[in-house]
Amino acid sequence: MSDETITVADVSDGVGGEAELSPGTPISLPVVEILTGRGFITGKSGSGKSNTASVVIEKLLSNSFPVLIVDSDGEYYGLKEEFEILHVGADEECDIQVSAEHAGKIASLALEQNVPIILDVSGYLDEDEASELIRETARQLFAKEKKLKKPFLMLVEECHEYIPEGAGMDKTGKTLIKIGKRGRKHGLGIVGISQRPADVKKDFITQCDWLCWHRLTWDNDTKVVSRILGSEYGEAIEDMGDGEAFLMTDWAESIRRVQFRRKTTFDAGATPGLDDFERPDLKSVSGDLVSELKTITDERERTESELADLRQELDKKNQRITQLERELEEAQDMSEMADTFAQALLQKAEAPYRGGAGRNLRRGSADAPVGPDANGSAPEPQRREADDEFGNPVTADQSELHDYEEPGGPEAEAAAEHEAATEPAAGDGGGDGNEDGSAGAASEAGAGSGAAATAVAATNGARNGEANGASPERVADAVPPTDGVDISPARSRSGFDGSGGDATAFVAGDELRHREAVVAGFVRAIRSLEDVTRGMLAAYRSAGRSTPFDTHRAANGSGDRTYAYARNKVLRRAGFVEHRSRGEYAYTLPDLVRRVYGDHAGEQELVEVVAEIESTAGLDPDLAP
Repeated sequence: MSDETITVADVSDGVGGEAELSPGTPISLPVVEILTGRGFITGKSGSGKSNTASVVIEKLLSNSFPVLIVDSDGEYYGLKEEFEILHVGADEECDIQVSAEHAGKIASLALEQNVPIILDVSGYLDEDEASELIRETARQLFAKEKKLKKPFLMLVEECHEYIPEGAGMDKTGKTLIKIGKRGRKHGLGIVGISQRPADVKKDFITQCDWLCWHRLTWDNDTKVVSRILGSEYGEAIEDMGDGEAFLMTDWAESIRRVQFRRKTTFDAGATPGLDDFERPDLKSVSGDLVSELKTITDERERTESELADLRQELDKKNQRITQLERELEEAQDMSEMADTFAQALLQKAEAPYRGGAGRNLRRGSADAPVGPDANGSAPEPQRREADDEFGNPVTADQSELHDYEEPGGPEAEAAAEHEAATEPAAGDGGGDGNEDGSAGAASEAGAGSGAAATAVAATNGARNGEANGASPERVADAVPPTDGVDISPARSRSGFDGSGGDATAFVAGDELRHREAVVAGFVRAIRSLEDVTRGMLAAYRSAGRSTPFDTHRAANGSGDRTYAYARNKVLRRAGFVEHRSRGEYAYTLPDLVRRVYGDHAGEQELVEVVAEIESTAGLDPDLAP
């Protein structure tokens, strides 16, 4: 192959012609220098530069030397009129549409299977996509040629777009420059074509082995010719005819004025005229070549489809995660609300009666037992079986501990009158206690907050209701469902205000989680009770309705009336029991659960929730875990 040549032009007459060669003498180019060297073809539009490139390519293809053409204007497909050449790009006119993913296969077909290829980038709307395809194809050619070392030519149209003079050269331009500098020793040659030599990087032009200078008229371009060839050539190049050029080659060390021959295949780049345009029959390539590239396209489409499915599935999972996070947050709010509700009940129940600081209930008696603390946990005397049902007559001091008066009865009226008589002025903290404890009672009443007022209001309301013909049970229903407990912090966090209008904010989302929160809140409240007090609650559950004295004895308490009613007060203020009539109290845990959870559960589920609370808290010994 080293001796093979291709004839592409004839000597022309005029400035720059060689005297030893007469006009019309054929000019041949060595194939190996064309395939492995670096060339540059330039000239203004219509001067014949594309024809020159096509003539060189036709001669190489006629001698079975494959090439790869980067076609920026879609004007080389006419070569298919005579040659079996693979036309790839973005248009439907191409044999197959390709992307950068096909670059490796394109390089393999060109180098390993000797398939000539037109890489048509004129149809890509995205310039970055076209640039990436060129860059990856050039990189694959360079990488494979390092092993194959097979003479091969890559021709790049409009090369000033990729290797511009000055700044702005991207990765594609750097890859082409790399081929220009190092491709020759691997057998990979490159030819750049441009109508604006002033816009092409001079490092590329000055490294070329052969150059064709067609007609140029722009001053900046002619100055490039004068600087490289000489001033006389810079002046003469403006008068060159169509297809005429100065041919400069390193192997001949000469500059010749030549006339390139006309291409033989269809000129797809010719300027349209008035004559009808008739596209010739073009040769098609083997279906096997297209199928190899089609496999890559199918694989890419399948991958894109799978990615789209995965993205859709990921979106669904992200939506589910967001939903679960929202439900978890609601469940946490519900759990916190239930806990705060239970703690509020206990805090009210365990506070000293009427908001006072607590006192010795029998300070006047030297041998009397020490009174209970807020939750009734002080030591109790031994049970005295000889006591009658109600013990000794109730003193004024002890009357504050007895909550069994029937609403509207004479006992309630007497208690109200006694409270009014012993109430100190507002802000008075109460005086010192005396031996009979009356001053201590007044001090405790004066220190009371809203609890005493609520109790008096409830008593008066009961009395007024009965006077108007309302039954005691109906009057009791008017008592606020929280029994005076302030649960506004819990309501503000949960959004529940008890009005019924927006009660759905109390239990929303995952019902099971909220049921567990309700159960856990009540169980914590019950388990925090002192043992005897919790035993009284269990006794109330078993009896349904009983007196504090009886439930106190049933819970292994001492039977002392003072302790019995002090502990009963804890249960009543927590809402676990309610006064019915004549000193009897009813077990109301189911009603309390219904207030919290009833709007969001059926009757059967409420029964199950109450049973779960009772068994977990130990109120039902038969079901306790």
